Amino acid sequence: MRLAAGLLCLHLTPVFPYTLLVLRKFFKKYLPSHETIRQNRFIGLFGEQLQHHNLWHLHRRSVAGGVAVGLFTGLIPGSNPVQFFFAALFAIVFKVNLPVAVATTLYSNPFTIVPIYMVAYTLGEFVIGNGTGDMPQTELHLMDKNISEWIPALTDWIMSLGKPLLLGIFLLALLLAMVGYFAVRAAWRLYTIYEWRKRAKRRR
Repeated sequence: MRLAAGLLCLHLTPVFPYTLLVLRKFFKKYLPSHETIRQNRFIGLFGEQLQHHNLWHLHRRSVAGGVAVGLFTGLIPGSNPVQFFFAALFAIVFKVNLPVAVATTLYSNPFTIVPIYMVAYTLGEFVIGNGTGDMPQTELHLMDKNISEWIPALTDWIMSLGKPLLLGIFLLALLLAMVGYFAVRAAWRLYTIYEWRKRAKRRR
């Protein structure tokens, strides 16, 4: 048994660096660079806090944590700079990958925010339990406005929906963060196992 375990360790030892290299190349290809992040005027406010090495490392915990932070802060009402700022703040507090956190917030944008907030409102109504779960007929017109007018219009729309939406946003953000964190960790592990098996087949 010990011999088998030892042989397994010897077989898998060179696979870990290879797998990490592949994953790092993938994330580096699609993530914003360190300099791009640091030069953002909202994120740059953190100054020396951005020097911590954990904010830039690409490993399972840091990437999963970055995705969780991005999913949570992406639902904070406001424009992308506001969400970038809070994504950076949470990444610094929890010492997770900052570029991943910032990039993940982009799932929430003017084209997806309305259906996302509809789900949040329904969730808030369900938890409060004082409504039918149907969103009030409060219309939101963005396509006939300039981009500069989108944020004020969206803010007014959010306020008109009141407590169910605000509670729903928080609960949905929390739920997405938890699901995202564990999904990334599971996917990372499955990918690593896949790379092990593929490398083993090549050797045979």
